[in-house]
Amino acid sequence: MKTIYVVDGARTPFLKAQKGPGPFAASDLATQAGRALLLRQPFAPSDLDEVILGCAAPSPDETNIGRMVALRLGCGNKVPGWTVMRNCASGMQAIDSAIANIQSGRSGLVLAGGVDALSRAPLLYSDAMVRWFAGMMSLRSAGQKLQHFLKLRPAALLTPVIGLMKGLTDPVVGLLMGQTAENLAWRFGIDRKQMDEFAVRSHQRALAGREAGHFGEIVPLVDGKGKVYAEDDGVRADASMAGMAKLKPFFDKKYGNITAANSSQITDGAAWVLLASEEAVKKWNLKPIGRIVDSQWSGLEPEQMGLGPVHATTPLLRRHGLTLADIDYWELNEAFAAQVLGCLAAWQDDTYCREQLGLPGAFGGIAEERFNVDGGAVSIGHPVGASGARIVLHLLHVLRRNNAKRGVATICIGGGLGGAMLLETEA
Repeated sequence: MKTIYVVDGARTPFLKAQKGPGPFAASDLATQAGRALLLRQPFAPSDLDEVILGCAAPSPDETNIGRMVALRLGCGNKVPGWTVMRNCASGMQAIDSAIANIQSGRSGLVLAGGVDALSRAPLLYSDAMVRWFAGMMSLRSAGQKLQHFLKLRPAALLTPVIGLMKGLTDPVVGLLMGQTAENLAWRFGIDRKQMDEFAVRSHQRALAGREAGHFGEIVPLVDGKGKVYAEDDGVRADASMAGMAKLKPFFDKKYGNITAANSSQITDGAAWVLLASEEAVKKWNLKPIGRIVDSQWSGLEPEQMGLGPVHATTPLLRRHGLTLADIDYWELNEAFAAQVLGCLAAWQDDTYCREQLGLPGAFGGIAEERFNVDGGAVSIGHPVGASGARIVLHLLHVLRRNNAKRGVATICIGGGLGGAMLLETEA
């Protein structure tokens, strides 16, 4: 197996969706982050073998956004650019696709990452309204069109369909992602207090990491009016248990405990990593920050999708003869506080590990000081296509600053999937 090196990486600040579309299209986000990353390399953008970009919700005018961004980055017409989609792990899938091509010898130097501008998710017409439009287009005379227009019922037909809500609803089981997290909370007895405590800690850790300079991978964004966006803007200095308690459950209003505050934020952002083979490292005299040892994808029941990290990480570690205790640092994407707590509980549950993972008993626990040490998506945000790449990149920085060797980046994926990558830093 060829060694896969991570040479460098960069991401934008993650910008929380406010009222209306955010200041940047997805291609703008990916282009600004990619440009900053490539400008500090010893090779030209046209020396890349390919550009792979994960995106869960590209806009209609950015259909193959990977190719579009590659051209905007100055890679030239001959460098292939393409797009992958694996929901929340689209950015991780882009990295894994790059790994496969480097392993096969088809590529040696690849820019891979993810992006989404969720604030720009569209409002849609209902099927009934689309049929009304189609009927209008088929009519010829003014009289016919007037009669058809009089059949319009604005209240019934003009109520918009929120595209983001449809995208966050599992089409097989009909549950919003937050409802699948409620399933985990019920299964493992996770209460509201535990969720809110986790969310407050995520904000506190993100703030502490910012103050300590632990987010050096962020490159500022500049909009068309010259305004600079330098930091993740969803991190709250005033996050508190009292503040968390004020919010009502969102996904299950009668029996649930998951709120907007103990869930990941709807966010815009992009993240990239630069991957290279050993030959490319030597050719360009590159200085890797780490390497990707292995990856694993898993499937499970869609209504339990938040446990995807458990199902992906466990076989990955066992393949390498490792336990949870052998991992120095972890990045587990915080889709929901309850979902992360559910994963930690599942690994410590004898019955779950025996029946679902084929283990003789509980797999073990993870020390709090080794886990999401700079916060996660609850505080930083979760631009769906970008998060998988963000956690891989940030984990390498965490390992390096702590002189640690081994880490796991893992993520749950809508539809009942999980992804995990085993990383090591350079000695």
